[in-house]
Amino acid sequence: QVQLVESGGGLVQAGGSLRLSCAASGMIASISVRDMGWYRQAPGKQRELVAAITKRGTPNLADSVKGRFTISRDNGKNTVYLQMNSLKPEDTAVYYCSADIMYDGTYWGQGTQVTVSS
Repeated sequence: QVQLVESGGGLVQAGGSLRLSCAASGMIASISVRDMGWYRQAPGKQRELVAAITKRGTPNLADSVKGRFTISRDNGKNTVYLQMNSLKPEDTAVYYCSADIMYDGTYWGQGTQVTVSS
């Protein structure tokens, strides 16, 4: 069973920064963790992709966060990070981590709340 544990959410003022972390654990080998990513869902809205990163480290960021957010990963720790700078009130949402596990499918974290006050 694979588990994704997120941390780093919280309340921050507009213009501030937060760093989210997500560690995958369970009966998995590092080699089996493929793409990892972050999604977010604001109240009344659909879940949307924020950023994703391949196993080799190629990032893909949503246009709305380019230049402000950075995604990175540590394959040895099966961990993905999301550095969020210049946060805006519209970034307020529950942020979910995802991981594609070889031959096993996509797993999701429980979500972490990010609130940006104006």
